[in-house]
Amino acid sequence: MDDSSRHWSKDSGANTPDSQLSDQEVDQMPISAEERLVEKVTRVVQPDASQEPEGDSTTHGSSVIETPGPEILDDWPEDTEELDLIHLRISDLSILPFSRFKNLKRICLRQNLIIDITGFDSLEGLNELDLYDNKISHIRGLDALTELSSLDLSFNKIKHASHLSHLTKLTELFLVSNKISSVEGLQELTQLTYLELGANRFRTIEHFDTFVNLEQLWLGKNKITKLENLGLLKNLRLLSLQSNRIAKLEGLEDLHNLQELYVSHNLIEKIEGLENNTKLRTLDVASNRITKLENISHLTFLEEFWANGNLLPTETFIDLENQLKDKTHLETVYLEGNPMQKDNRSTYRNKIRLALPQIKQIDATYVTMG
Repeated sequence: MDDSSRHWSKDSGANTPDSQLSDQEVDQMPISAEERLVEKVTRVVQPDASQEPEGDSTTHGSSVIETPGPEILDDWPEDTEELDLIHLRISDLSILPFSRFKNLKRICLRQNLIIDITGFDSLEGLNELDLYDNKISHIRGLDALTELSSLDLSFNKIKHASHLSHLTKLTELFLVSNKISSVEGLQELTQLTYLELGANRFRTIEHFDTFVNLEQLWLGKNKITKLENLGLLKNLRLLSLQSNRIAKLEGLEDLHNLQELYVSHNLIEKIEGLENNTKLRTLDVASNRITKLENISHLTFLEEFWANGNLLPTETFIDLENQLKDKTHLETVYLEGNPMQKDNRSTYRNKIRLALPQIKQIDATYVTMG
């Protein structure tokens, strides 16, 4: 597994052009609705020094970039099921004629300038709504969207997770990087399987009891000091609490189905409290204050173990063999940045290979056979 997969937040993809096409072939290619949209929205005009810009526009240096109007939807057929309106400087949803799309199932409005959620009253059949990276401070205007299964309001300015209780069919909710400190107002969303609350203002884990179907819970980059109140989340498979203020591994004894645990960048001094988490496949305790490798010998399904950036001494090579040598599924260990690596730079990798002959990757480097 490469380092990019260890990041807690959700990334978006990008398309790249085919460099093999000639200029003539490109000129002859049919223009898609999306390309015509970009043409309409990104028209840049050089302002006349004798005139002030008119209409809804935004000035950037020596140019004026016009914000879009209802015409940006002209090129989509009425039977469209998905709309992607990304990075188009949309600020007013109410002027967009969404009502003519009777079959619409998904709308992506990422990276715009939206302040108020409006214009969705006629979209009762919508399943997915993505409003990632806008300027929304209050959740409202979603009353008609009772069929929503996925909602992304990440990277906005939301302080309260309110006015969502009627969305009882939601299975995925993303609220990354807002200003939320409590899940009060979400308790009726009992069908949630994926809840992303990273980079908010949580100090405690409270009011999660009703999320009995939750499989993935992301709470990284908050200010949580204690692992608690998770006992009723019996279906939890992934728990991420990276970059918090947790000092002790505890409160996980009822999470028998847990497969991935991420608690890096905390204040943990000891690996403990994992006796009942025998299904763990990934354990991330990197960048803590751990001084001894212990209490993981029972994790027979472990595939990834990350403990880099701790205080593990040279004696850890012996502990490594005692704790993990018989783990046939183990493929990756991260241990760099510990005294065991800093004090044994020339022999560090070979010592790990001797202790764990089954290993395929040490830190970010694959093990070469032979």
